[in-house]
Amino acid sequence: MVSALLASRRLVVGCNIRQAANALLVNAYASSNAAKAQASRTLSTAFQRTKPHLNIGTIGHVDHGKTTLTAAITKVLAEAGGAEFRSYDDIDKAPEERQRKITINTSHVEYETDKRHYAHVDCPGHADYVKNMITGAAQMDGGILVVSATDGAMPQTREHILLAKQVGIPRLVVFMNKCDMVKDEELLELVEMEVRELLDFYEFPGDDTPIIRGSALAAVEGTDDNLGKNAILKLMDAVDENIPTPPRELDKPFLMPGKVKTGDEVEIIGLTEAPTKTTVTGVEMFKKTLDYGGAGDNVGCLLRTVKRDEVQRGQVLAAPNTVKTYKEFEAELYVLTQEEGGRHTPFLDNYRPQFYIRTADVTGSITLGEGKEMAMPGDNTTVKVSLIYPTVLNEGLRFAVREGGRTVAAGVVAKMLA
Repeated sequence: MVSALLASRRLVVGCNIRQAANALLVNAYASSNAAKAQASRTLSTAFQRTKPHLNIGTIGHVDHGKTTLTAAITKVLAEAGGAEFRSYDDIDKAPEERQRKITINTSHVEYETDKRHYAHVDCPGHADYVKNMITGAAQMDGGILVVSATDGAMPQTREHILLAKQVGIPRLVVFMNKCDMVKDEELLELVEMEVRELLDFYEFPGDDTPIIRGSALAAVEGTDDNLGKNAILKLMDAVDENIPTPPRELDKPFLMPGKVKTGDEVEIIGLTEAPTKTTVTGVEMFKKTLDYGGAGDNVGCLLRTVKRDEVQRGQVLAAPNTVKTYKEFEAELYVLTQEEGGRHTPFLDNYRPQFYIRTADVTGSITLGEGKEMAMPGDNTTVKVSLIYPTVLNEGLRFAVREGGRTVAAGVVAKMLA
């Protein structure tokens, strides 16, 4: 599916096309200046497909070093010719991000190892911006969990692991950051043990997950090769070896795992009563032109006659007449406990939280089953969900339920109703 994300001044649809729950995800960006976008596309160099492509990203608690690690990866791989070095300030571009020294919106960079080409998304860790982390995580084939050796697992560490599970990220690799600030080997071992137990709790293979110790800042500054550069190389080797390349089905219609290319008729659907029909006039990835965007690619699509204000985050770019929107569906819901970061009290019938479905953020209400008056933390229950806006759904689609800046439940679509 194609998730529309409004964040650019050019008429470009930024697309992450990946196989997840039989979906082709595309993050859409739009603006009104089509001629300028066309000129930019013409000047782009061609992207050469020589290695398998994977979508990867950094997740974890605020200030644990996700953005610094992203910069460190580009610096170390740039020395081997596999990336262009991106500094911390290049990645956190927004003035508010630089002022507050936190990531608010997801940021994207590219790099490659000897084995694969990567599109890397740097996810925010601050609690207020977890919905942007969900947007980024929905694009990942695997994740790098960053945990500070000085703090250990923190609230957003837990929430990001949970959300990674809910959006279908299959495997994680852990980078234990700031190890140069901890001299006690036993403390490092305790943090590692805590992280493995946390991964097990959220049904990731804790014992089998690689945990790399290092210092992202040392890698950026070149002050300690053992904890810096060498640790980054070990991390990328672990990513290459432990996060599998998912199968990419390219022979299916666009929207389901498949391809999108110049000249394709498409429609922007969801969050409005009627879809908007348009035509793809160009496809890019990291400012390089593509013959086509295939399943797994993080691409930008130029759309004819689409204005910036006609695209919203959470919409879907699809081949015409291939998907439908729904306002009501039946779902299986797990209510998080207080220990898992959820509510400490039950919720009642007609509860109205926010639903995070792919990249859509939609208010809705929950109707409990017949004879059920409340849903307790820790309950598994069947519910009916009514959304205020039509949203593209499919059976088996996972979603998160949030209230007051925290995730309170996780669910899966069981049946579409209306």
